[in-house]
Amino acid sequence: MPERLSPAPKELEVDESSHDVSSSSRDDPEPGKQTKVPWWTYIWDYEPGRSHEERAFIQKLDVFLVTMLSFGYFIKNLDQTNISNAFVSGMKEELGMNGNEINLVDTAWTVGYVVGQIPSQIVLTKVRPSIWVPSCELLWTVLTFCLAAAKTSNHVITIRFFVGLAESIFYPAAHTILGSWYKPSELGKRACIFHASSAAASMFSGYLQAGVYRGLNGVNGLPGWKWLFIMDGIISIPICLAGFFVLPDLPENTRAFYLNESDRDMAQARMKEIGRAPRTRLGRSTIKRIFGRWHVYLLSILYIIFINLGPSGSINPMALWLKAKGESVERINIIPTASSAIQLVLTVSFAILSDATHHRASVMSISTFLGGFAALVLAIWNIPDGLKWFAFLLQRASVPYGPLSMSWANEICGADAEERAIVIGIMNSLGYAFFAWVPLLTYPQLDSPMFRKGFIFSTAAFVAQAVITATVAYMYKRDQKRNKSLRRDAPGIGDEEGVLVSPILDRP
Repeated sequence: MPERLSPAPKELEVDESSHDVSSSSRDDPEPGKQTKVPWWTYIWDYEPGRSHEERAFIQKLDVFLVTMLSFGYFIKNLDQTNISNAFVSGMKEELGMNGNEINLVDTAWTVGYVVGQIPSQIVLTKVRPSIWVPSCELLWTVLTFCLAAAKTSNHVITIRFFVGLAESIFYPAAHTILGSWYKPSELGKRACIFHASSAAASMFSGYLQAGVYRGLNGVNGLPGWKWLFIMDGIISIPICLAGFFVLPDLPENTRAFYLNESDRDMAQARMKEIGRAPRTRLGRSTIKRIFGRWHVYLLSILYIIFINLGPSGSINPMALWLKAKGESVERINIIPTASSAIQLVLTVSFAILSDATHHRASVMSISTFLGGFAALVLAIWNIPDGLKWFAFLLQRASVPYGPLSMSWANEICGADAEERAIVIGIMNSLGYAFFAWVPLLTYPQLDSPMFRKGFIFSTAAFVAQAVITATVAYMYKRDQKRNKSLRRDAPGIGDEEGVLVSPILDRP
């Protein structure tokens, strides 16, 4: 892949443990006095040189930005996963979806999701996130209400295309926004807490459908699965409206009510310290620069593999297995939420471990191993029931790999704001471009509940994921070694020794 070295520009040396925006108020220990490290430093980020003002600033970001993005991702996944709950709760029978119609529903959503990704990231470099993101949230909420009026599977397929188009903006935009405010030592945990809300949404959707089916099925002549879409829309509206006021945009143009002028200056200084560049004009030279590096190619392959490890969103192998066993509608919706609970716990745990050890790839590989083990066991299939239950519950242990890989991409591309936004968009877009058709071949509904070829494919895909993770780690470490003399005492978050924070490669 094309790559060249330009004359070494001025580099930015960083030590996140010692840099502070407000040196006058730094909470430095007295010379010669050893500071006792608090116990919670093993769980949350801790920098002894961080000032009181900076701590208060980060707390504001955690309370407002991370919370708002988590709620936004919660409703996105609530509106995205409700199809699988509705499908096993009466929609399949009422709309005559006895063939592969549910796969076509997923394909329509995925095509919309792919089409909107990169244009949205380009829009994000021009339009305030506090306007663009909530507007799209409102659109997909209205479309979710429309699903309750669907009379045929074709109606569902059409609506889901536009739902995918509207939802396509959220995930890459959220990671771009997070990467614009947090340092590498802070980013992984926030990104994974944000991502963990998807597991909470999957769990909540199952509980909601079970409750709706029991309490609202038949009310006003509507079946329970239609009430699910209505309830999802009602839950989403206030979160959409809050986004217009709570999302802080970016450090260089924020107008958030909870950030004062000092906070805004600090935000820009923090990003300057770690070499994370602000936005500039997006032109031909930028495109040439982005595609002249290995980042976009290898990171895209990495994310394509991750997105296509398993079935489409509306195919829940565990739920279909339970339905084949004759379980009740309530149990079919509730039991698989245990897998989402495991995903939630592991996502947060791996994030803490990743930031604490400064080894992204190593922690991501744990997620790969657990997911690969579950896929291998289910591919064998004829195993004791206890082991099969364990494998189904462990399936979603592979999901934490995703937000960690996005945090990694934020760091690898951190010195170039345009590259960071475009690469994250391309990663997600290409991942879902393949997702539009790969699950049709690997996990067709007609193969349920065994999905033999699907689980065999997943096992092989996890092996490929391990290989590409090691390759990216090698390339990243190679770049770090090339710049070792320029960043001497500037450790950050990387796979071995630090994060490359200067635009040494291909920066004009």
